[in-house]
Formats: sequence, structure tokens, C-alpha cells
Amino acid sequence: MQQHATSSPPTATTDLDETGPIDYLVVEFPGDRMTGEGLPLLLDLVEAGTIRILDLQFVRRAEDGSVTALRIADLDGDGALDLAVFEGASSGLLGADDIEEAGSVIEPGNAAGILVYENLWAAPFATALRRAGARMVAGGRIPVQAILAALDDEPAPGEQPTHAGTPA
Repeated sequence: MQQHATSSPPTATTDLDETGPIDYLVVEFPGDRMTGEGLPLLLDLVEAGTIRILDLQFVRRAEDGSVTALRIADLDGDGALDLAVFEGASSGLLGADDIEEAGSVIEPGNAAGILVYENLWAAPFATALRRAGARMVAGGRIPVQAILAALDDEPAPGEQPTHAGTPA
């Protein structure tokens, strides 16, 4: 059975007003250890219609700082990690400068996956907002580590909050 991880990306001939928000992720793999454990879950998101993969690229940053794009089909070179389903996941949104920039944020000796995807689940909502004349003016992501740190700073139920410079 042949699975396809992508469908057609939005193009000039597609009505972009009905496109969902497009996001990207850069995920670092310390020590260049890519196991592929998350890939079936990524496929599940595609098959469920939650996201559409627009671009997927893997890169490696050498000890000298140089960044090399990797072939997707077999990242670990042993034939066991078959990523052929992701070949062709290239809309053209992710350019050489983006790959170089993503590579610059990972540590030397590590690898990273760069994923550009459309949030299909949000497309109807985004379309309705655009039809009403609304426009996106800001967006962002809160890393889980920041949420955990903020929660650690929260007072326990029934305790009074403490503030820097204020006695507890």
C-alpha cells in the first residue's frame, strides 16, 4: 500500500483565501540520532486531515558549522528507516536561505528536521475570519518548557503570590 504524506500545496491557482494558517517547526536531534519514532504520528495527522505537509527537509550541521541537506528516503543509511513516503514534500516555500538559517540554530554535530505545514483544521475558521474582513496581526508559539516554568512560579492553591522584592 502506497501512502502519500502530502497533498497539493496551495498554489497561485488555488484560492489562498481558503488556506489554513501555515506554520513551521525546526526539531533538533542531538548527536544526529533520528529514530523516526514521531513519523507515524505525523502521517496520522496528515491522514486525519489535520495538517498538510508543505515542506519537509532534514539537515545536518557539521562540527565546522557547515550545514548539509539530507536525503529523506533513508536518513540513517541502514535501510531500516524508510521515509520514502515523505519524498516530494516540497512546495518551494522552504528555500536554501531558510535551510541555512534553520541549520544555524542547531548545535554542531546534530541534525534537525524542518517541517512547513498548513493547519487544515483551522482553514474553515481562518476563511470565515478573512471573509469578515479580519486579518492576522500577530501569532506565535509558547514552548512547553516556558509553560512548565510559568506553572512552577504559580502559587499553590490558597497561597498568596509572591513578587520580586516583596516579602513572602
